[in-house]
Amino acid sequence: MTPAALAKLDDEALIDAVQRQTFRFFWDGAHPRSGLAPDRRTTRDEPVDDLVAIGGSGFGVMALIVAAERGWQPRDAVVARLNSMLDVLCRATCYHGAYPHFMNGETGATIPFGRKDDGGDLVETALLFQGLLCARQYFDRDTPAEASIRDRITWLWRDVEWDWYTRGGRKLLYWHWSPNNGWALDHEIHGWNECLITYVLAAGSPTCAIDPLVYHRGYAAGRDFLNGKSYHGIELPLGMPYGGPLFFAHYSFCGLDPHGLKDRYADYWELNCRHVRINRAHCIANPGGYKGYGEACWGLTASDDYAGYSAHAPDNDNGTISPTAALASLPYAPAEVMSVLRHFLTAHGERIWGRYGFVDAFCEQRDWAADTFLAIDQGPIIVMMENHRSGLLWKLFMSVPEVQDGLRRLGFSSPHLDIKAGH
Repeated sequence: MTPAALAKLDDEALIDAVQRQTFRFFWDGAHPRSGLAPDRRTTRDEPVDDLVAIGGSGFGVMALIVAAERGWQPRDAVVARLNSMLDVLCRATCYHGAYPHFMNGETGATIPFGRKDDGGDLVETALLFQGLLCARQYFDRDTPAEASIRDRITWLWRDVEWDWYTRGGRKLLYWHWSPNNGWALDHEIHGWNECLITYVLAAGSPTCAIDPLVYHRGYAAGRDFLNGKSYHGIELPLGMPYGGPLFFAHYSFCGLDPHGLKDRYADYWELNCRHVRINRAHCIANPGGYKGYGEACWGLTASDDYAGYSAHAPDNDNGTISPTAALASLPYAPAEVMSVLRHFLTAHGERIWGRYGFVDAFCEQRDWAADTFLAIDQGPIIVMMENHRSGLLWKLFMSVPEVQDGLRRLGFSSPHLDIKAGH
């Protein structure tokens, strides 16, 4: 369907069409043998390499659940794809149970992300298990193929040594560990950022759980966590100035339902809504004078841009709009996001709409549009749009017993915690 034809659809049909086209990244564009998600694909047909992304594959698993639920693919085909993914995940090289950022989709061997980043990546691992635990909940039929999904996900999940990544019992999780380079990257996981999911899963592990103090003294401590200042007249409880890139409001909340999710630090629905409003208000104010910005064209987050790749945000703005930033914010600002979606289709059309949905980013100021689609940007579009429509992934993830355990141990309240967990 052309962008012009899409723009004529009613809201519900348009959302479905965007989700469905974007899903092709994880179905047609997946690794040809394992079905794991590539880090990126281009607008052109090119030879497929074996590099797959672990966090992107977690979003891909969630997208597969949506496809099964919506009937975009037969349930049996989705089950077969998930079992192919698990075939490789079960034999892949791991690092105290954690996966690397990138690996070979055929063999499961680690592909270094950087010279010293050649081991476990705890945040990517958390994003993978966010998806896998949803799959364990969803594929609940008494068949050998679905039982295989549940059993193998539980085996992998119980194997992750979350507490190992406290680096010998420190009150903090660390992002990376490598047998070749140890803790050399020394990257502490503290916020506010996209990593809340990591601490919830680490606290809920049935085998290697962290002490809750690791969350309170590690993640929720330091000058990067509490904020309390106002931007464009909107007070921001947590986070860096202006809130940072919008993926902070997406990645952890593909599974964690922010409605009524609170702890001693914030109401996370309110936090995310304010973050989106600040990001939008910045683009409307447009202090950089960038071409195209306005009420129907906003959204700054990490993505490709004309100079490479950057975590775009109000305080790191070079005129690049990333479609995932607004589109994955649909639950937080439905009317405003639908306005953006229709503007993208009518004003930019086929320049930014392609075989896997919207390209990663564009910059009118530079007359530039990406020729790439990224797993970590396409995935949240599908998932957060579905959460807006039906709450499907929120209901699945928040019903995981270990997730409920983790949230309770960290002192969270949520309407989901008043419902008995089970799977």
